[in-house]
Amino acid sequence: MTSLGIVSLSSLSLSRCSSFVERFCRCPPTSSFLRPILFFPASPEKKFRFFRPFCSMATGPKEAASNNPGLQEEPDEATKGYIMQQTMFRIKDPKVSLDFYSRVLGMKLLKRLDFPEMKFSLYFMGYEDTLVAPTDPAQRTVWTFSKKATIELTHNWGTESDPEFKGYHNGNTEPRGFGHIGITVDDTYKACERFESLGVEFVKKPDDGKMKGLAFIKDPDGYWIEIFDLKRIGITTSEAA
Repeated sequence: MTSLGIVSLSSLSLSRCSSFVERFCRCPPTSSFLRPILFFPASPEKKFRFFRPFCSMATGPKEAASNNPGLQEEPDEATKGYIMQQTMFRIKDPKVSLDFYSRVLGMKLLKRLDFPEMKFSLYFMGYEDTLVAPTDPAQRTVWTFSKKATIELTHNWGTESDPEFKGYHNGNTEPRGFGHIGITVDDTYKACERFESLGVEFVKKPDDGKMKGLAFIKDPDGYWIEIFDLKRIGITTSEAA
């Protein structure tokens, strides 16, 4: 076996291959099991060339707990009211970032919080109707924190004018960690044409690479944003589904 987990089966027959599967993976080498993991040659006289050792843990949907060790299928009752509410980005210059998230991506400023003693401000951006937001400042904060999937832009005062400030780590250079957020658009290609006309920096355009129909752009601080539409995402990911 190589370090990539690929075993050469150039000298193995199907029956011997099946026995290997049974011993290696400890699951029945049925034809339906073998079909997705064997690369069959164009000619039946040729031997099987490669085999990727992979065992399906159970039948049923991929998302079932039986197929995902560690997954709790029924969340604890105590977490019933939890929501995914915010992702926080540290930003250098709020003027530049607010322009990008509002003008380029179409988000609205749901709430701004200023902390003078600690010298930082928070800007909560999202796709909500701010016309229905409460007028009372405290209630508007509560309203904002009740909304799903907002972006919290954190500005530490002074970074926008500090010549020594080098920016923040975006998670996509070593050591890698955070990856990206994702935005659903009506049409990926039309959206990217507009982004390009606005001077937005691309990591990947829709037709670059193997995964067609989705793109990655950067915000002013270099954070990656995936762009996709519902017409194409199912096709693009069909083999992985």
